Amino acid sequence: MALQCGIVGLPNVGKSTLFNCLSNAKAQAANFPFCTIEPNVGVITVPDDRLTKLAELVNPNRIVPNTIEIVDIAGLVKGASKGEGLGNQFLGNIRATNAIIHVLRCFDDPNVVHVDGSVDPIRDKEIIDTELQLKDLETVSKKIQKVEKMAKTGGDKDAKKAYEVANVIKAHLEAGKSARTAPISEEDKEYIADMFLLTEKPVMYVCNVDEASVKNGNKYVEQVREGVREENAEVLIISAKIESEIAELESYEERQLFLQDLGLEESGVSRLIQTAYRLLNLATYFTAGVQEVRAWTITEGFTAPQAAGVIHSDFEKGFIRAEVIKYEDFIALGSESACKEAGKLSVEGKTYVVKDGDIMHFRFNV
Repeated sequence: MALQCGIVGLPNVGKSTLFNCLSNAKAQAANFPFCTIEPNVGVITVPDDRLTKLAELVNPNRIVPNTIEIVDIAGLVKGASKGEGLGNQFLGNIRATNAIIHVLRCFDDPNVVHVDGSVDPIRDKEIIDTELQLKDLETVSKKIQKVEKMAKTGGDKDAKKAYEVANVIKAHLEAGKSARTAPISEEDKEYIADMFLLTEKPVMYVCNVDEASVKNGNKYVEQVREGVREENAEVLIISAKIESEIAELESYEERQLFLQDLGLEESGVSRLIQTAYRLLNLATYFTAGVQEVRAWTITEGFTAPQAAGVIHSDFEKGFIRAEVIKYEDFIALGSESACKEAGKLSVEGKTYVVKDGDIMHFRFNV
């Protein structure tokens, strides 16, 4: 599934440094604004210990993990919604992503220039929020104009509902709030889905801190936590500088020792990738055989035929049944044959909703 998270933020907050740590792709990381102009796209692996444990039992020819695309988008400035700086390009790049990783500078360093001259993560956040909200306001206003006549004549129920929902969003945006926090139901969201609103996308805030603050945060991190409280958004603490040092180490053992010296259990990049996966409302199921042990990405709530379709569309079209083993049972018993003997393999039909961690084998006929 080609799902993308876009890394956004003001110029010089550490976006490209973080991107370099996340991906094998090497975005230019320089101490001046707009060092990233074209969006860099990196395909990154989703850390999952379950895949490793399955492979240890099955001993396959290859292991294939899940991946997510991360896009490093050019820095934004005030006036982007009106085309200032790289505004139109920036906003267009965000529109193409599924979720937003918003990087905020939460460290003091006189050697790293801030585009606005001082460190203030809430001000920085509000600059980007405002530009995205202004662009969404423009989009919503056009939608209202389009459906208003049909809604007011009363003949088109869908147009009337779309008009009502769009006006709720419009008032919310005019109050300086993002569409994702608007008081509308999940059912009503379908009436605004065609607008692809920027501020409706799920978001996580990444506080880029210095080494001393990486475990417990600092005053800037606390400001961010307080500032995003109403959004119910996740806040991650990462030191892009530390992550770049970890990325330069060649072996897994060296990286683990480095983390231990810092008193950390896992890298910030690993936590960020896993959070991004959850942010996109994704789940994982596995196929496990001698040829390969593989993780497959699905959206939460997928049925067995939909999950089969991720492997190949023919699997979904000709779906007959799915043979399912729970991950915990497979690990406890050690093999597919042992699970069968213990009655831990279930046969599921078209209505089965796949659970995160399911090990599946599909029967189909085309």
